[in-house]
Amino acid sequence: MAALRRLLELIYRLSGVAAALCLVMILVLIVLQMLARWTGEVLPGVPQYAGYFMAAASFLAFGNALNRGSHIRVSLLMNALPDGARRWLDIWCFAIGTAVAWYVVYYGYRFVYWSWKFNEVSQGQDRTALWIPQSVVLVGAVIFAVALTDNLLSLLFSGKTRIVQDRMDQSFGE
Repeated sequence: MAALRRLLELIYRLSGVAAALCLVMILVLIVLQMLARWTGEVLPGVPQYAGYFMAAASFLAFGNALNRGSHIRVSLLMNALPDGARRWLDIWCFAIGTAVAWYVVYYGYRFVYWSWKFNEVSQGQDRTALWIPQSVVLVGAVIFAVALTDNLLSLLFSGKTRIVQDRMDQSFGE
C-alpha cells in the first residue's frame, strides 16, 4: 500500500507540474504573438493553442489542488456540525463529487474517441486534430477522479481525507 500511496502522490505532483508548464506555455505563446504583431508577422493558430493549454492547465491542476487544500470548501457548516454529522456530510460530498468526476471521465472518453474516429479538426487556422488537446484534458479529469476516489476511500476507512490544510485557512483561525 505504501508503494501505491507514493505512486499516487507522484502522479498528483506531476500533474501539478504539467499544469504549471501549460501556464508557462500560455505565457510563451502570448509573448510570441505580441512579437509577431510588432514585426508585422502572423502566427496562425496561436490563440487556439493558448486555449488548448488553458484547458489542459485547468484539468491537470484539479487533482493536485484538491490534495493541497486549494479547492474552495465551505467549512462554515462543516465546523458547526458535531464530528459524526461532519463525517457523514463529508462522505456525502465526496461521494457526489466522485460520481460526477467519473461521469465527466466517461463522457470525456467518448468525446475524445469520436473526435479521433471522425478525424475532427479545429475550426481555426491551426487545423489541429481535436482529440490531441481533448486527450490531455481527459487525463487531467481521470487524475482528478482518482484523487476524489482516493479521498473518499480514505475518509470511509480511516475517518479523514488526504487533503492538506491550506495555510490560508489556518490564517483565519479555523
